[in-house]
Amino acid sequence: MPVLCLIANPAEPELDAALVNRVVQQTGGELNWLSHGIACEIHDPAAPQALDLARDLIKGKAVDANLVPSDNRRKLLLVADMDSTMIEQECIDELAAALDLKPQVAEITDRAMRGELDFAQALDTRVALLKGLERSKIEEIRREAITLAPGGRALVHTMKAYGAYTSLVSGGFTFFADYFARRIGFEEAIANVLEFDGERLTGTVAKPIVDKNTKKNRLLELAAERNLPLERTLAVGDGANDLDMIGAAGFGVALHAKPTVAAAAGIRIDHGDLTALLYLQGYAEDEFVR
Repeated sequence: MPVLCLIANPAEPELDAALVNRVVQQTGGELNWLSHGIACEIHDPAAPQALDLARDLIKGKAVDANLVPSDNRRKLLLVADMDSTMIEQECIDELAAALDLKPQVAEITDRAMRGELDFAQALDTRVALLKGLERSKIEEIRREAITLAPGGRALVHTMKAYGAYTSLVSGGFTFFADYFARRIGFEEAIANVLEFDGERLTGTVAKPIVDKNTKKNRLLELAAERNLPLERTLAVGDGANDLDMIGAAGFGVALHAKPTVAAAAGIRIDHGDLTALLYLQGYAEDEFVR
């Protein structure tokens, strides 16, 4: 049985009752509010093009609409990207800013995330530009320039409370992933290793790198270790290197993603924060663990 989910950003709760009622009138189905003004679900919509109808009706509002199956809806494995997903920045761009190289590096990052450049080559090119950056400066950037994406802790802690395993798998760096995984509550973190000569970056990254294959393979490995069908897994990311794991997961979510990534994903969240992933699973706001 399909479930139509309508989800707004909690910071801009634009999902008013009148709008929802218009959607229900057009799609049919049984309405259930998960959080008034923020999220609702419509069970078993009768209209054959329910998702398209809903997206037409909410156009112009900061509201996401997605259609998900009701079977195996609550997931027992979460694999998440880090940069621009669980945190709000791209760490490598912030490191480049310390050397007045952010525009050059950010352009390469953006093209790599759109899938226009080979990820490994783009990573090596960008890291080479960081040669000489001091460890103390990297620690300062980690402390002062990086912010957690809204809703991330609630997502991770709620899923863990209901039995899920949570993994942060990043094409970024362990220097950040290990630190923010602990802060958010992930049970493991996998990322690339920046190499140092004493207290300064060498401009190289240890091989093999964490890439799209690593992300997908870790999803598959964790599911197999826990005897979980892939229908019970959730993957979330924003870049082209996340598409393989997004495609393999039961719920594959493109979060505030590049247009090509959002178009290819089964589920897209353009407006909501990370708690949207809980609403997609049918969690009501009063079930969240914060």
